[in-house]
Amino acid sequence: MITARLYILQRLTALIMAPLVIGHIGVMIYAVQNGLSAAEILGRTQGSIFWALFYGAFALAVAIHAAIGLRAILHEWAGLNGMVLTIACWGIAIGLAGLGLQAVYSVTG
Repeated sequence: MITARLYILQRLTALIMAPLVIGHIGVMIYAVQNGLSAAEILGRTQGSIFWALFYGAFALAVAIHAAIGLRAILHEWAGLNGMVLTIACWGIAIGLAGLGLQAVYSVTG
């Protein structure tokens, strides 16, 4: 019950997430190997437009990607259809985006 448009959108978000995941892992390896504390990491990210855009794009891509994937699961396993399925998935996407962007703001704001 996943439309071609949603299928393509999920693949596009995967393409966006792939380099962001690699970048995130690279930064985490760098931080751990250099012995940075959480306070030092937060000190470097506070007020940074770059990190806000980087992790903001990551949070939005994950929210969209996950909501589309959960749409298929809710349809197959829970038997949701039509407007109920659409509303549930919009709620999931908005909830995940809100939580992710709140975390980004907390770290970079």
